[in-house]
Amino acid sequence: MDTGTTGTRTGRPIDPNAAGDDLGFSYRARKSGEVAISRGGRVVTVLRGAAAHAFCAQVAKLPPEGQQQAMARVTGQYKRGSERGAARHARNR
Repeated sequence: MDTGTTGTRTGRPIDPNAAGDDLGFSYRARKSGEVAISRGGRVVTVLRGAAAHAFCAQVAKLPPEGQQQAMARVTGQYKRGSERGAARHARNR
């Protein structure tokens, strides 16, 4: 299968300069002071109180790529880079 300049199955052009920092997260501040963080249209977590205020203050200072990383870290849904090596660790055998 010749993919040329498109992705293998998606048909989307491959951009060699794209960092791939859009992880699909979004957030919405509610009137009640809560912050709902969603991924793919589904609410992943809801922050309340001091955590919600701290999150809003942190995200306001970040560029879009940094906002995605911040939301991933708050929800715990991000790759740490150690998944492959963890399978070989003695405690996981």
